[in-house]
Amino acid sequence: MSSTEIPKTQKAIVFYTNGGKLEYKDIAVPEPKPNELLVNIKYSGVCHTDLHAWKGDWPLPVKLPLVGGHEGAGVVVGMGSNVKGWKIGDLAGVKWLNGSCMSCESCELGNESNCPEADLSGYTHDGSFQQYCTADAVQAAKIPKGTDLAEVSPILCAGITVYKALKSANLKAGQWVAVSGACGGLGSLAVQFARGMGYRVLGIDGGADKEELFTKLGGEVFVDFRKSKNIVEDVLQATGGGAQGVINVSVSEAAIESSTQYVRANGTVVLVGLPGGAKCKSDVFTQVVKSTKIVGSYVGNRADTREALDFFARGLVKSPIKVAGLSELPEIFEKMEKGEVLGRYVVDTAK
Repeated sequence: MSSTEIPKTQKAIVFYTNGGKLEYKDIAVPEPKPNELLVNIKYSGVCHTDLHAWKGDWPLPVKLPLVGGHEGAGVVVGMGSNVKGWKIGDLAGVKWLNGSCMSCESCELGNESNCPEADLSGYTHDGSFQQYCTADAVQAAKIPKGTDLAEVSPILCAGITVYKALKSANLKAGQWVAVSGACGGLGSLAVQFARGMGYRVLGIDGGADKEELFTKLGGEVFVDFRKSKNIVEDVLQATGGGAQGVINVSVSEAAIESSTQYVRANGTVVLVGLPGGAKCKSDVFTQVVKSTKIVGSYVGNRADTREALDFFARGLVKSPIKVAGLSELPEIFEKMEKGEVLGRYVVDTAK
């Protein structure tokens, strides 16, 4: 399996019931299946999805007990007998989509994330909040040598997700895109990808610190929802008639509804954030007359992964990260629940 010495046990964060104690403890190092890599995780981004997995508030059951995490960046230290195209020492990324059947209609069309048999890291498959984890060799991301693994880890979910969402908006260079929730882990990357793709960016978020971050990321117009008396009117005025595209990474149902009002005629509202139990409300008359579209955008496929990582490699996107120890994950979840996270937390599995 490997020429690298691999320990029998490792540190991980495990929970046994939804909402239960997040235990930092020793567990066994997993054995890779014939189609899998064994990756020594160095860093893992912390995503809002990880919070949902722990709480169990999505209509998709998680495996229990579970090791969460799906933005893992590390080194290949082992592999199964059927793996091709990888070697020991390669840098690999563990994504949300851990594996799919590769033979259904969705997989054939490149929509692997929609596969009915999709295996999901940190949800149906133990993920990257551990020092060693397994990943399907076909879906694992190839990371160029010399890459800063802490910096690249958020790209493996947040980055790919917003890049795919921006592609789903079908915009042209010079058009306006509004990012609702512009300065969180997803939004801060969406702003940068949008700039790299040639769009004008309006950001919606709350607070002076977030406005400062938005400006540093290259955003053009910031609307503070805490100060605005009418967000819809503010966006319409700033963009001269509405944004041609809206990327909703906010988990506010009210914010999603307002986005259907400030999108420009013939524009596209893209739903990305997944607030539990929320509905997207749109006035049918207005939507028909304005000929607007509302689309859902899930995670990207292998091509989206390669393209998103290329933006990172060329220095066009960089996640504002805070590095903490894996053992600090419970405190990070508390901050996420309170909306106190600016940018993205990345955990160092050695701490």
